[in-house]
Amino acid sequence: MPIPQLRKKQLVIAAATIARRRARSLRAWFTREHLRAATGWLFLGTILLVVVGAISSAILFAWLSRTLPDPNNIRTRHVAQSTKIFDREGKELLYEIHGEEKRTVVELSIIPQRVQQATIAIEDKKFYEHSGFRITSLIRAVLANVLQGRKAQGGSTITQQLVKNAVLTNQKTFARKIKELFLSYEIERRFSKEEILKLYFNEIPYGSNAYGVEAASQTFLGKSVHETDLLEAAILAALPNRPSYYSPYGSHTDSLKNRVYLVLERMQEEGYITKEEADAAKAQDPLARIVKKTDTFTKAQHFVIMIKEQLAEKYGEEMVEQGGLRVITTLDWKKQQNAEKAVTDNFERVQNAGGTNAALVALDPKTGEILSMVGSHDYNDTEHDGNVNIILRPRQPGSSFKPIVYAASFEKGYTPNTVLYDVDTVFQQGSSPYHPHNYDLNQHGPVTVRTALAGSLNIPAVKMMYLTGVGTVIDFAERLGYTTLTDRSRLGLAIVLGGAEVKPLEHAAAFASFAADGIHRTPHALLRVEDADGKVLDEWKPEEGTRVMDPEVARNIASIMSDNPARSFVFGAHNFLTLPDRPVAAKTGTTNEFRDAWTAGFTPSLATVVWTGNNNNKEMHKGADGSQIAAPIWNQFMRDSLKGTPVEPFPAPKPILTSKPVLDGQTTTETVVKIDRATGMLATENTPASFIEEHHLSTAHTILTYVDKDNPRGPAPERPEADTEYTGWEAAIQAWAKTNVTSTAQEAFVLPTGTDTVHVPENTPSVSLTTPQNGGLVNERSITVSASATAPRGVRRVEYLVDDVLIGVVAADPWVGNFSLPSSVGVGFHTLEARAYDDVDNRGTAKIQINITVPGQEGPKIFWAAPSQGAVLQRAQFPITLSASLGDAANITRLDFVAVSADGSYRSAVGSIENPGTNILLTKWQLAPSSGAYYLHVELQQNDGTTYVSPEQIAVTVQ
Repeated sequence: MPIPQLRKKQLVIAAATIARRRARSLRAWFTREHLRAATGWLFLGTILLVVVGAISSAILFAWLSRTLPDPNNIRTRHVAQSTKIFDREGKELLYEIHGEEKRTVVELSIIPQRVQQATIAIEDKKFYEHSGFRITSLIRAVLANVLQGRKAQGGSTITQQLVKNAVLTNQKTFARKIKELFLSYEIERRFSKEEILKLYFNEIPYGSNAYGVEAASQTFLGKSVHETDLLEAAILAALPNRPSYYSPYGSHTDSLKNRVYLVLERMQEEGYITKEEADAAKAQDPLARIVKKTDTFTKAQHFVIMIKEQLAEKYGEEMVEQGGLRVITTLDWKKQQNAEKAVTDNFERVQNAGGTNAALVALDPKTGEILSMVGSHDYNDTEHDGNVNIILRPRQPGSSFKPIVYAASFEKGYTPNTVLYDVDTVFQQGSSPYHPHNYDLNQHGPVTVRTALAGSLNIPAVKMMYLTGVGTVIDFAERLGYTTLTDRSRLGLAIVLGGAEVKPLEHAAAFASFAADGIHRTPHALLRVEDADGKVLDEWKPEEGTRVMDPEVARNIASIMSDNPARSFVFGAHNFLTLPDRPVAAKTGTTNEFRDAWTAGFTPSLATVVWTGNNNNKEMHKGADGSQIAAPIWNQFMRDSLKGTPVEPFPAPKPILTSKPVLDGQTTTETVVKIDRATGMLATENTPASFIEEHHLSTAHTILTYVDKDNPRGPAPERPEADTEYTGWEAAIQAWAKTNVTSTAQEAFVLPTGTDTVHVPENTPSVSLTTPQNGGLVNERSITVSASATAPRGVRRVEYLVDDVLIGVVAADPWVGNFSLPSSVGVGFHTLEARAYDDVDNRGTAKIQINITVPGQEGPKIFWAAPSQGAVLQRAQFPITLSASLGDAANITRLDFVAVSADGSYRSAVGSIENPGTNILLTKWQLAPSSGAYYLHVELQQNDGTTYVSPEQIAVTVQ
């Protein structure tokens, strides 16, 4: 029926009249005689505020009335224009959303009660009670908006939705929301509830250019609305809330199903249907009622649908379908073609492995722009849900999540050189033990983090997950943009092996953060949106991004992921994780029972993630891992897309040295035990080097022995066994060592409990120099020396030294000897020292000053390199290298290395060199002599036949 025209002037007058009536009423109330004087001023202030509010409301209403549309023109619609979606260059038209709307106006009597009830139950259950809007819904929406920092959202009645879609625009501003409220009230005043419902069901958009419930029923169900049953009524009621998002032909069909079931539950709650009717309808699949889509397109289908959903969310369905928008996206058309070709060319591998789908997404790490997106192998493959965009769906990432965990560990203080034991280990976590295995079912013993991550070893990864902490890893992942790890109560150590679902798009953004040196940029797909007149509605501005990790963390991850030799022991040297002309970082992932296979990788300018598998989570064939079916797709796309672009190296990480062996790459802990050879007991500070035997004991222990997991670079834990995992980790290592480490000498050695009892201060020999006198003159290049020496255990020898250079040894009492002075000793005062030794080399010393008056002799000088002065030589180590350098090799025809025992009973040329011709002297001491103290010197024969004995000699001990 026709509606009388509402004039703007009448609206203003009506609003003013309302304000005056409210003011008169308030004044009357204020003047009541029983009002107490004590509260008078309080009431007066309140009344004034109310009056001002009423007047302000009237003025606001009058002002808004100037621009309010006429609600009587609700059936008048503007000329539709198509929206065009382009690639990043604005040249390739990806999709055109046609403005031609599908609409068939029907009477309310034609629309079944079930359709009406379903819509009212889900959209506006108080429809018959309110006058256009609900105050409680408005308050709830405002609070949500304030708390979430967004503009107007939700809380709309059916009347408000009608105004929004048929009278106003869908623009989300507060001013539009106020207009919406006024118009909703006015429509409720002028229209009956039945008329409003009729307008709503004929005006509201349902998606796919279908306006009104009849067009929606024909489009999605293939029948007239009056032919629909309960389930189909629920389907129609589920769509208007977010038509693009809930589209039966879009990527969120599972969300549509859930909303349909929610409609049925609401109908039951409102008493429209019984529980039996609701259950019967919910037992059916809503998607089975959807007819095959006739609107097909071929270019970047999933990307375009995602763009359309984003536009509808921001500008409304009507604006997108009829507003003539020009949309410039981030899509690189050439890379998109490369992506689609890579998926197609390698899809037979996927099929042969038992998979029915593959998806790919690529980002620019420097901007966060989505450059290409293949949501499925075939958008039109309805049998395998090809319309579902896997890139936006949560899937388990398998081992491709390991770099996230290791990055979090580096941030905590662990390093790429940290040693973890890859041995069969049971973890005591949660209600039941967790027993992971490596992909190859082997144990690799002690490995560094670099080796463990590059080779994708599972057991060390789970250990690092424990050391880092589940909460710490999730916090770190959320900083990288993951939004699916919200239910922490069900997340445990298995996260590191891909036990929690992630969206491929967010996964790609995380790897892009590594490529960008630790800067995270949220993926985005829109560059610019213009209206039909060319006015820019929205334009993306480059952002700096958010630093989510230290650059060194990102660089270490990139270094490991690009280290092909480090992973070759598992993947082989020739694999799909390298590119022929540039460095590239890559990681594969495979979930349990081969349900998902991934490859993720990046260069500084391109980050790409590939997923393969089955949308319904069905298992693929055994062996269908990421390196075999996902990596070939990834490799082809990266090669084609980077061809002809500059080669960009990854920034090299700085070396890390923590001074903690287990963090610096020491695979086993070596304990050096020093034993006194005379007693077989532990050596003390008094035990001379000549009587010390060193036993190097290699011990294998869990990292928990050496580091506090929460402060890895801090002090070692005082009670490592207090850690809940210590006992299990340690037992697993010892069990592995028994069958994988052999050391006969180590096993035969029994560690003593006592200490050296013969090298004690009371056994120190007493010695004094008797010749020459202190300060005495030495007028020749030889010197006669003597000493007096006694010792509790008896004196075995006395050594004489000038300025710490050994000049001779006397092995019997009286302790007299005549020795040549070293050529290095010239005129002046020098120190003469006597050292007395007993049978176990307890030593006493005496020193005096002597005054040498004759210059040193000129002769070849020997500089010893090996062995060093005082070295202890193990008989098992022979032959021993003898190394020295000669000051002048000219005129030398032969030289001999001579060893003399301390007691003089042994003298032998242990190595000889004919015509050395060079200053570097090398030979071997082949046969080991008896254990004891020895002195080494060099004897040289010159061209003229003379022999020169070098005074430079060293003392060694043979054990």
